[in-house]
Amino acid sequence: MNPKDIKDIRSEYLSASLSEKDTNSDPIKQFEKWFNEALKAEVAEPTAMTLATATSDGRPSARIVLLKGFDDNGFVFYTNYLSRKGKEIAKNPLGSLLFYWISLERQVRIEGTIEKISKEESDEYFHSRPRASQLGAIASPQSQEIGDREILESKFNEAETQYADKEIPKPSYWGGYILKPRLIEFWQGRSSRLHDRILYKKIDNKTWKKVRLAP
Repeated sequence: MNPKDIKDIRSEYLSASLSEKDTNSDPIKQFEKWFNEALKAEVAEPTAMTLATATSDGRPSARIVLLKGFDDNGFVFYTNYLSRKGKEIAKNPLGSLLFYWISLERQVRIEGTIEKISKEESDEYFHSRPRASQLGAIASPQSQEIGDREILESKFNEAETQYADKEIPKPSYWGGYILKPRLIEFWQGRSSRLHDRILYKKIDNKTWKKVRLAP
């Protein structure tokens, strides 16, 4: 396709609508409803979410991570603490998440503060992972420059040999984070680009205010 023709790519969004009266007063319950509908619809990678972080001077970066749990406290994911995102979170804990369930024509945007979860929770999750994933966490110096893929495969094989028939310990540099939300927006695609946007803003530790935004 000619790059000049990209501007002509268009889709109409016609599958559903979203009104204030149809949304729960609690955004976490509303997220749970939409998440379960994404599971029922067999959306590809329903737990995939864009995690955006920034350096202390505001330079942003974003990548896809996987949601591993959520409740009234926030949204949990796991990663290497020494990765780029880990280093950015350590200096600037403000971050955002974005879910895009394309077949349902829906987005959920979440903003808040990120912090580490407990070591005990991270340990429990680490040991629930497939053994190969545990070894991969040990083998990969995430976000660091490496000479070639063979370095990774060699480190993986070394770890596999070292922990043969043994429990694999969770590395100290690997674990979970929770994003504690202050803002959650639900977006439903509509025709003529008049999309529905319902925003929840936390106004104290327990209360959420719900408003509609123009598309």
